[in-house]
Amino acid sequence: MIIALARHGETDYNVAHRFQGQTAVPLNARGIEQAHELAAEAARHEWAALYCSPVLRARQTAEIVAARIGLSPVEDPRFMETDTGDWTDLTHDEVRARDPEGFEHYLHADEDFGFPGGETLRQQLDRVVAGLVDVTQAGALPALVVCHRGVMRVAICHTHSRGLDAFMEIEVPNGSLVAL
Repeated sequence: MIIALARHGETDYNVAHRFQGQTAVPLNARGIEQAHELAAEAARHEWAALYCSPVLRARQTAEIVAARIGLSPVEDPRFMETDTGDWTDLTHDEVRARDPEGFEHYLHADEDFGFPGGETLRQQLDRVVAGLVDVTQAGALPALVVCHRGVMRVAICHTHSRGLDAFMEIEVPNGSLVAL
């Protein structure tokens, strides 16, 4: 394993199916448990570097992992969640009611999908891939990156040559660890 990605623990926004984007939403009690479970799983591997998104929920998760594996997390904004723009803080049901066509496009997201007032999947993919290239070129491998579901989805689409049309098909539970 050269690079692995880990999703932050659960938040109340996850439970409510609310778009949190890049907002500072903290882990809930279950999310803290998941972060400790992730830390235990991460401790079964050797890591040369630990990176994380600077977004609060990912940073909290990374701190718990760091305490277990003995590395300090390096923040990299390229591993931030998708900027969900005008949909940030809204539930899926609220978006479906306000913008049914846009929500349907989201459910069948592809390379052309972009959050109104936010980021496109292509923009996110480009920044995530640039971050992963830099992690690889830094040479401290294997590396663990604590990030978000959207980051993991675009990275998996890219590294598995599936294309962004597979974005919504990829399941990434809170607290999961996936080798690229």
